[in-house]
Amino acid sequence: MSDLTVGPGTRVTLHFSLSLEDGTEVDSNYGGEPASFDFGDGNLLPGFEEAIIGLREGDKAVVEILPEQGFGAHNPTNIQVLKRGDFPADIAMHEGLVISFQDAGSNELPGVVTDYDEESVTVDFNHPLAGRVISFSVQILQVNPIITH
Repeated sequence: MSDLTVGPGTRVTLHFSLSLEDGTEVDSNYGGEPASFDFGDGNLLPGFEEAIIGLREGDKAVVEILPEQGFGAHNPTNIQVLKRGDFPADIAMHEGLVISFQDAGSNELPGVVTDYDEESVTVDFNHPLAGRVISFSVQILQVNPIITH
């Protein structure tokens, strides 16, 4: 076991789970392949990285991540009402349907249908976990130095 701690210049391998305040698990890799990332590479949201700074191999932690440090606050301006005619006629419209759109830079932007009728479709472009407090459970499996040549 290494004395190296999670922080800049390290590659981290871990198991994690994300749960809502009511205990509903929304994501987990426990029981599956662990995740690995280079600290600061953008693969883990900054609030989640901050929560594991200083942990070592073998450490376990459960940390509450507030929306501002996690998936952001729910932003009402990210809810758009679009014309029903802008969607293919054969689409089976229903609440909760995730539709992929493209933003101005041709990047994929998922939206969730929250309401619809014959004239319009309301789409929420907020991250599904925006505005939610997340319980982040983590087990650090390995902490290695990033070797640069």
